[in-house]
Amino acid sequence: MKAAKYREMSVDELNDQVDQLRTELFNMRVGNTTKELQNTAKIRGTKRDLARLLTVLNEKRKGATAA
Repeated sequence: MKAAKYREMSVDELNDQVDQLRTELFNMRVGNTTKELQNTAKIRGTKRDLARLLTVLNEKRKGATAA
């Protein structure tokens, strides 16, 4: 998902999304270890989405404290 979509979400929605992506990433890593994961490129994409999400979340938190 693009960062613009994440910027439209509330902080609670972002936290829920972070939890969901972390769980998904864990399951992908387990699947990769057990040779069940077919598309290993999804791990990289999920990590990038998580980083994007955490960046937007930190921007919102810093913006709330500055205002």
